[in-house]
Amino acid sequence: MQTTCCFDFGNTRLKCAIFKNRELENLIVIDNDLPETIQAVLNQYQPNKTILASVINHNPASEAILASQTQFHKLSYTSKIPLTTPVGKPETIGADRLALCAAAVDLFPNQHNLVIGLGSCITYNFVNKFHEFLGGSISPGMQMRFKSMHEYTALLPLIEADNQFPLIGFDTKTNLLSGVILGMAKEIDGIIEAYSLKYSNFNVLLTGGDMGFFVPHLKKKIFADSYLIYKGLYAISEFNNV
Repeated sequence: MQTTCCFDFGNTRLKCAIFKNRELENLIVIDNDLPETIQAVLNQYQPNKTILASVINHNPASEAILASQTQFHKLSYTSKIPLTTPVGKPETIGADRLALCAAAVDLFPNQHNLVIGLGSCITYNFVNKFHEFLGGSISPGMQMRFKSMHEYTALLPLIEADNQFPLIGFDTKTNLLSGVILGMAKEIDGIIEAYSLKYSNFNVLLTGGDMGFFVPHLKKKIFADSYLIYKGLYAISEFNNV
């Protein structure tokens, strides 16, 4: 049985998804990108293949370890992926967005797909039925909105996300929750509606660590998968590590 480790170095956390063939077996959080930490993961799971998607300035020694002990691929705009990127500057496309698009194509080939990632930012990523990543848009994520209201005002507190709130907030906390979470949900609904005016039939895929706060508030039927980025990384790994 083939084991693949898919490393995702994001702005908030470093994670690794472990696949046995095509099945996701485990997802772990990594404390840091030090060589000894990466080596410990390799020692525990003994992968045949590895892939790294990073949106941070990570320790380059971690790449060297992965390359010396496994079939390794670092995701970038030069990677072979199951889609094309006809945008102005493909080198500026985030590795996370490429992985999400690859997952959409792998799961729903030859269909229009709008992939929405809910992380530090909201990313909207549209792949048409010809497997062309046309681009999309980026806006502030949930935590960024909470923090900005706290940091750019004198009195508003920094609160934790919570799905228990009314439409009409009755105190500062519920006002902030309603404004951020319902505001983002209406933004997402609005973006989906705008795409529907241009494309009559497309899938909506939702993913990301904050996904659970928004699924109950969205109007359109969506495909929600917390592990979408890792499934995309696995598909890209298979595309490159043959």
